[in-house]
Amino acid sequence: MSETNPTRLTREFTAAGAEIATITLAHPPLNLFDRALMDSLIADIAAVSKQPPRAVLIKAEGKVVSGGVDVNVFDGLSVEQGAQLWRDLFGQIIHPLEALPCPVVFAAHGLTLTAAFEISLACDIILAAPKAKFGLVETVVGLTPSMGGPQRLAERAGSGRAREFVMTGDLYDAATMAEWGVVNAVHEDLESATTALLTRLAEGPTRAHAATKQIIEAWRSGGVAHADSVTPEVSGELFATADLRGAVRSFLEVGPGKATYRGE
Repeated sequence: MSETNPTRLTREFTAAGAEIATITLAHPPLNLFDRALMDSLIADIAAVSKQPPRAVLIKAEGKVVSGGVDVNVFDGLSVEQGAQLWRDLFGQIIHPLEALPCPVVFAAHGLTLTAAFEISLACDIILAAPKAKFGLVETVVGLTPSMGGPQRLAERAGSGRAREFVMTGDLYDAATMAEWGVVNAVHEDLESATTALLTRLAEGPTRAHAATKQIIEAWRSGGVAHADSVTPEVSGELFATADLRGAVRSFLEVGPGKATYRGE
């Protein structure tokens, strides 16, 4: 448990020297998204944006990932205050997470509701334990999810599934989320699987991973034609990287799969 902040940012290095940053929700008992947790998370994301590692993990401590948003946050808001809340959360959490120039992994070990699930959908890869459950239950207060959850869920699972998920407010297990293509993988030993994936991603060609994110983002905003239009420049810049030059030489000299990367 964090003694001073409801989130905790730590940095560590793999055996090969690749930096991994971990943001942990540590706000017992339910990791509710109150103003303090939101502000702490915003500060952590700003810190990793300013000094990006080669991979980022978002996870939580405690029995649940998050019980959702503290409803006190919504009490008494005017129309403009409500709209500004969502502008701020998009601008300071969701969009900066998506813009990080490295892979971002979300690990869900238990119940993952509302804001936490919407944040997971802004990450590149979602891993889950078998007992994890997911829900966007904003209908209980007459609200719709407004941190990008519906549209990002529709992107992964289809618009029909997104409507069902949001309108019913039901909870869905990890196996169902994997079947829908929302969760990338379900692991009995979530911690070990997450560590292995983060190490692999962090020790990989970080600049190429960033380029992949740029191309997919272009597709998200403008379709295949727009992605095609940006790919030559985005991919072309990789030929100036030490990682690509070194990996090409390694491939030619000793075969595939032997290259090492420094993220340069």
